[in-house]
Amino acid sequence: MLKDFLNKKPLYYDKIDYTRMPRVYARIKSYFKTPTIIHIIGTNGKGTTGRFLASALSSVGFRVGHYTSPHILTFNERIWLNGSDINDEVLNTNHKELLSILTVKEADSLSYFEYTTLLAMLIYKDVEYVVLEAGLGGEYDATAVFDNRLTLVTPIAKDHEAFLGTTIKTIATTKLNAVQRMAIFSQQINIEVYEVANNLKIEYEKVSRFLDKEDKEKIIEISKVLSLAPYLQNNLSLAIAALKYLKIDYFIDNFLKSKLFGRLTPLNDNILIDVGHNVLAAQAILETLRDTQLTLIYNSYKDKAYKEILTILKPIINSVEIINISDERIEKKEKMQETLHELDIVYNSFQSIDKSKKYLVFGSFSVVEEFLKVYNG
Repeated sequence: MLKDFLNKKPLYYDKIDYTRMPRVYARIKSYFKTPTIIHIIGTNGKGTTGRFLASALSSVGFRVGHYTSPHILTFNERIWLNGSDINDEVLNTNHKELLSILTVKEADSLSYFEYTTLLAMLIYKDVEYVVLEAGLGGEYDATAVFDNRLTLVTPIAKDHEAFLGTTIKTIATTKLNAVQRMAIFSQQINIEVYEVANNLKIEYEKVSRFLDKEDKEKIIEISKVLSLAPYLQNNLSLAIAALKYLKIDYFIDNFLKSKLFGRLTPLNDNILIDVGHNVLAAQAILETLRDTQLTLIYNSYKDKAYKEILTILKPIINSVEIINISDERIEKKEKMQETLHELDIVYNSFQSIDKSKKYLVFGSFSVVEEFLKVYNG
């Protein structure tokens, strides 16, 4: 069973062998059929951009796969096929096939993400388009071994510095080295991203190059129907730019089932959830909820800039409720409390929902996952 196999692999690694995935894929490449691949790289917005694009392509009539990560509640969320998350039967059938292709040594050595990337691409053997979302990397990412037709670049900012570098220039270089042919850039907050692209001699266009007056009117209408926050509208614009590049006609109706759960998603009238976990995500939330006051249900990994994140969100926070998460990567509660005290933010431990308050659940996929377990329990 796939679940048992993956449970033996750690989800996160201190060090990664970047030569392993290209080496393994080169040996087994003949077992894979390569559809038209749109690769998505960047720091924030990859998931929603991918789902907008994949949903539209599927609605138009193509057979489409969307590979995204991480998941919130079930692994099946990572492998979307023709409008639905993959089912367990298809997962396990293709897991057995992949194990028959790989040697035992290869199967054991591949990381969680590397193995599941190969699994997804095996499942997608009969589709026409694959929207393939990179994990945390760029040129060294497991998704970068596959030939693609187009790369979409969402906003690039600081995140995962231990793997990608500590400056925008180094992070952008690592990510943009994954571009194989043509790239379309979402509006970038950091001007260094364009400088890096020019230095690398990447062929690219900005998203605005593809959007005419009619497209902009459609984006406004789709955003109204789906109640999209400003940052989600930017991701929608990038997806539509990709359709224009591919010369695929679209209509407003093609996007009506394209919202991805966990992106400022309302659970009810007083609870919003968002899987964002970095400074760029906090800035987007502040822009969207600037006129709101709410209680933040929060926690953070040790390596995240949580003091800066909380500083950004402070204008819209009444108080913070720290949710307990059993993960060694989560910051110690005492240090989180010290930070909140320094920022003069009222805090306590999360216990339950008060229906008279408005809440934002934010901090990572793990925070949202833990909250949903309690909320749905």
